[in-house]
Amino acid sequence: MSAMQRLELRQGQSLTMTPQLVQSIKLLQLSHAELAAYVAAELERNPLLQEGETRTDAPSLGLADFLRAKEKAQAQGYRIVPGPSPSRDKAASGTSGPAHGEIGPELEETLARTGSLTEHLEAQLDLATSDPRLRRIGEHLIHSLDEAGYLREDLAEIAFRLEVTPAGVEAALRLIQTFEPSGVGARHLAECLAIQLKERDRLDPAMQTLLENLHLVARQDFAALRKACGVDGQDLAGMLAEIRRLEPKPGLAFTPARIDLLVPDVLVRPTPDGGLAVELNPETMPRILLNRTYYAQVAKVLHKDEDKSFLSDCLQTANWLTRSLEQRARTILKVAAELARQQEEFFREGIAGLRPMTLKSVAEAIGMHESTISRAAANKAIGTERGTYPMKFFFSAATGEGEHAAKAVRHRIGQLIGAEKPEAVLSDEAIAQKLKREGIQVARRTVAKYREALRIPSSSQRRRRHGREA
Repeated sequence: MSAMQRLELRQGQSLTMTPQLVQSIKLLQLSHAELAAYVAAELERNPLLQEGETRTDAPSLGLADFLRAKEKAQAQGYRIVPGPSPSRDKAASGTSGPAHGEIGPELEETLARTGSLTEHLEAQLDLATSDPRLRRIGEHLIHSLDEAGYLREDLAEIAFRLEVTPAGVEAALRLIQTFEPSGVGARHLAECLAIQLKERDRLDPAMQTLLENLHLVARQDFAALRKACGVDGQDLAGMLAEIRRLEPKPGLAFTPARIDLLVPDVLVRPTPDGGLAVELNPETMPRILLNRTYYAQVAKVLHKDEDKSFLSDCLQTANWLTRSLEQRARTILKVAAELARQQEEFFREGIAGLRPMTLKSVAEAIGMHESTISRAAANKAIGTERGTYPMKFFFSAATGEGEHAAKAVRHRIGQLIGAEKPEAVLSDEAIAQKLKREGIQVARRTVAKYREALRIPSSSQRRRRHGREA
């Protein structure tokens, strides 16, 4: 059989993201603190950028200031706008890892200096898998971690929000739990310590039992611990010493000086006419301007091609950054406004009014992609009269017949148990019946699941506790 070569033409579609678009996407998902650090670095490097709302006075900078800025940038190995290159274009295509040689310093480089756990984990995710589905879930999980490195959200709710299977979320979480720092991605302290011990090949049955009885460690009930673990006093002392050498909050190593305060990016307030006002928090939105007057003055006196090239690069980057920040603000506001519309009852009634809401429902309502909604909600918070909530708090899975958010049902279960009398402790079945009379259809096993998630003991345990207290 003879070999034959031939040419074929095939037509197809592919998405190519420019370096500027990749950087804009990264800007959208930053927290206000990370964004402030990035903008501050750009203000220091780019002499055409200035901070503030408006400026009518003449610029105080001169040619000498511009040349010093250029020398400083060169000394740091910083090139504001790189020329096109095949490798850069290839790296920027599709949804593969971060492209190199993008506009300005890479966000990864800037944020690495501020100690970003998110960027550190995303870099590992890029190397760990090329499966787009696994990476999509993994990125969402990474952005859902708190500063200590814990995942506090329910996996079923995350699966509902992303419209994937719980098994897929579990697989992505197991992958993240193999990343550094050891213990990251844990859902509670025992799991965090178990991950670290497993990596050290020290998670034997006795140690596993110890982790399952951390409440006894807190009470210093060493006799009960020895009995449960089946070890003597000396072995128990060694096990406890090993536990103390572990890191209970692995994520904090990346934010040692950061104060854990939830600052709202968006403010939602009721209006006199019964509506809701949604506005950006000016305290968390950086204001920078391109100083065109200074650009025109310097451009007149530059003679070297190298200086002219640097000035042109500064202008291009300044234009891109100001536009990207404006787009970021508009996107966040648009997402928050739709969130407020879909969750209007929450803002009037509190958690009891929370309704099921997915990324898809918001995306379809405002004509954006689900990934854009996810990035806009990542690391953002909404300030209300009832307090400040992470934006992702409002995305909640449905329960029962789909009319009530799981978070609202959990809250109601906590209220019912909190109001019960010692002589009339409610069983899970009794709670399910009470909820049914309120129009919330949930099974007894669902009540038990939500009660356990709230770390509330069973009805028999609560009866014994009331008996001891009496």
